Amino acid sequence: MAQTADLIVAGAGLLPAAGADVLENHGVAVRDDVIVAVAPVDELGRRFPQARVLDTPAGLVMPGLVNMHTHVSMSCYRGLADDLPLMRWLEDYIFPAEAKLTPEVVNLGAKLSILEMIRSGTTSFCDMYLFSGEVAKAAAECGMRAWVGEVLYDFPSPCYGPPEKGIELVRAMAEEWRDHPLISVTVEPHAVYTCSPDLLCALKELARELDSPWIIHLSENREEVETSQERYGASPASHLDRLGLLDGRTIAAHCVMLSDDEIAMFAERGVSVVHCPESNMKLASGIAPVARMLAAGVNVALGTDGSASNNDLDMFGEMTSAALLQKVAGLDPTLLPAADVLGMATTAAARALGMEGRLGVLAEGALADIIVVDTNAPHLTPMYSAVSHLVYAARGGDVIHSVIGGRVVMENRGITVVDEGEVTAAMRAAARDIEALFR
Repeated sequence: MAQTADLIVAGAGLLPAAGADVLENHGVAVRDDVIVAVAPVDELGRRFPQARVLDTPAGLVMPGLVNMHTHVSMSCYRGLADDLPLMRWLEDYIFPAEAKLTPEVVNLGAKLSILEMIRSGTTSFCDMYLFSGEVAKAAAECGMRAWVGEVLYDFPSPCYGPPEKGIELVRAMAEEWRDHPLISVTVEPHAVYTCSPDLLCALKELARELDSPWIIHLSENREEVETSQERYGASPASHLDRLGLLDGRTIAAHCVMLSDDEIAMFAERGVSVVHCPESNMKLASGIAPVARMLAAGVNVALGTDGSASNNDLDMFGEMTSAALLQKVAGLDPTLLPAADVLGMATTAAARALGMEGRLGVLAEGALADIIVVDTNAPHLTPMYSAVSHLVYAARGGDVIHSVIGGRVVMENRGITVVDEGEVTAAMRAAARDIEALFR
């Protein structure tokens, strides 16, 4: 029986992966949610004459970007409390606002952020937030691939109530979404300073039971490290290691304050790190030692954090910031070259999620998460190096088409999955109630 395809995505060039060469006049053929061929455009047309063709003459076809750490529903707080240190931002603004959070606002904020991510080339995201079931519903409705976790603390949550109910909620969510093609459930303690050792260990056991990543904010700033030293006589990273919680399924977000010994420990344990440069800069948390981590063999992915502390979810901009920040911090222009940064936003993310070879690449058998960048723009001309331009010159607005799981979710900059105007209008209305909390 001859192989069939539903869709061909083609352009002037195709970038199969971060470190690969651009293939001229190539495209991908997709059946259902999987790539079935990567080949010259003419060959794909002959092999799959019935397939719909999405062709962009000046387009660069590439893997969709993966935002490995965010809080998508926090778009409802974008710009609410800027220019503040982390703990004051959390304790005086974010935690009080979240105490009055509703499932409806979480769903709405998630949709708003998902639309922003689709428009800027992100096809997968890894989220930690309250009422995470609503985030999962929003992602499923919008056709976005997501790893979703309920944030878990020692203190009562406006979502699940007392801490012991959090484990029940996560287990129920995992069962509800177990067979969904786009949604995966993760286990996500908030941080060392908000979770007791007993809770951290119980959640690691839950992650092992569910075969899920275990994701935590870690060593985000100096104050967090000092608090951990006072409470436990160890840094956050060493505290987790003493508890036996660092392994290949551990994903640690931020990791701004890591010693060389801790970096070596992460490499040995197989821990993945998510770098969030723009949030770290805005909150003055510091500069994560990304170049040293990569040199030591630590898998480092890239995330935006939430749009309340960034204030956008544009992964193209985040790549630029990541590259430039390491260069100026190390006073070395060779640090974190463009291909490495693009890898952080694609293949490193896939490795962290246990999806290597299926996510972040364009190859036969990989998931059909594809974006097309329109290179016919002054700021992308001339193009001596596609990878260099993607990291240093391109922006999310240059993405013209987006395909997730074989479904075209944006075509010619038009969102095809939900009514964008309804979502933005509803958020403007909800923002009036949120702002009233602080008058």
